[in-house]
Amino acid sequence: MRRNRTLAAVALACLLVLAGCTGAGNGDGATQAALDGGEPTYDQATGTPVEEDSASSASDRMRIYTANLAVRVDAFEPSRSNLSAAVEAHGGYVGNSQITTNERDEETYRDGRFTYRVPAENYSAFLEAVRAEGTVVREEENVQDVTGQHADLEARLENLRAERDRLRELYEQANDTEDVLAVQRELSDVQGEIERTEARLETLENRVAYATVTVELREERPDDPAVDDRWYDTGVIAAFLESVDGAIVALRALVVGIAYALPYLIAFGVPLFGLGIVFKRFVVGERPSIRGGGGGGEGGPASESEPPGEAEPPSDDDSE
Repeated sequence: MRRNRTLAAVALACLLVLAGCTGAGNGDGATQAALDGGEPTYDQATGTPVEEDSASSASDRMRIYTANLAVRVDAFEPSRSNLSAAVEAHGGYVGNSQITTNERDEETYRDGRFTYRVPAENYSAFLEAVRAEGTVVREEENVQDVTGQHADLEARLENLRAERDRLRELYEQANDTEDVLAVQRELSDVQGEIERTEARLETLENRVAYATVTVELREERPDDPAVDDRWYDTGVIAAFLESVDGAIVALRALVVGIAYALPYLIAFGVPLFGLGIVFKRFVVGERPSIRGGGGGGEGGPASESEPPGEAEPPSDDDSE
């Protein structure tokens, strides 16, 4: 009896080992499939599996194409019309436009800056149409891969929507007023974040779907007049008349300058002139004159120039 039970247990163990081996084989197959790229992709038309590389194919990448070109054209309006027709033919449209009219020597010329949005698949063809309009002065191209950014936004949006669903369930289960209000606030915040993420995702997808091409159209400028005349090639009479005109202009400028200065001369010059006369008459006129003393007068002081010494003896004539 005990032996039969032992045999039954061994048989059951063998069956379990066989089942485990079978399951392990299936698991290894699933793991290998995951390592090879997950579930195989099937062609929708034939239903046959399609082999894919480990990296995403070029067509699966999300890229933003932008270009900036400056083109010199012979005529502004025909080139503008041609580019408008070309972008419409390629399924795009004109985003922004700015036109400037300039003047030089009584002639006008125009410059323009235009932003074209064209489907990404027609980006190269539209660039060729732009280059064909004239001489390309400057060209810049930029390609930005946003595959990772797009995947992050999608993952964030999925998480936010899942959180919104959980909050809705909590809202239905909440009985307390404070709990209901708290869940409503959280639900409102999550809904706002969902809308912002959806807007960012939509903008990113639009930039991927439509390339942006900015074109500056520059019309040819009128030629500057050549200045080949030399001053000594001018005729005598013409030179004299030009000199007369210059003298008249200088004389007129002098008269105008005097006319501007005359009120200031009257306002400040007359008082200063009067003060000068008063100063000369009353201040300078009353100052005593300094004269050198001599010995000719009676009792007059002796001349300082004569050195002191003995007086001369009186002559005979004086003593008589």
